[in-house]
Amino acid sequence: MATLKEFEEALREHGMNMALALLERLRERDRATRTVKPARRLTGQKMTPELARSILELHASTGMTQQEIAFKVGVNQGRVNEVIKRGKWLTDDPHAPEAVARDRAVARLRGDPKPRKAASSKAPAKAKDKAAPQARRSQGQLAFGDL
Repeated sequence: MATLKEFEEALREHGMNMALALLERLRERDRATRTVKPARRLTGQKMTPELARSILELHASTGMTQQEIAFKVGVNQGRVNEVIKRGKWLTDDPHAPEAVARDRAVARLRGDPKPRKAASSKAPAKAKDKAAPQARRSQGQLAFGDL
């Protein structure tokens, strides 16, 4: 199957200027009627239960696609999909996985230090366990220069 670009090149090779002009008019009509512009990036709006409910309302009451809903409310299409398909963001639970992930991302953007885990007494044993597999690995591994 030929791509549209290959088809256009074949038309050029055969000097079919009328067909090329028709193809260009169809492209212009497509661009004019397109409701969602391709490759447009959004800064994103914070997902809230109210916003999730408005996404569900738009999805139920209109024939809009997920992409069109995303542009209308100011989020990306993946978030719209999560709300519609999995019911995410419909509660204010701060311990919900999506809320925890959002808070971690916000902390990373702020440059907050990572919370450190408490040091345990098993730290020296872990170091010993890590060293042992390395010694075992070196006995049976081949390097490129060995062959």
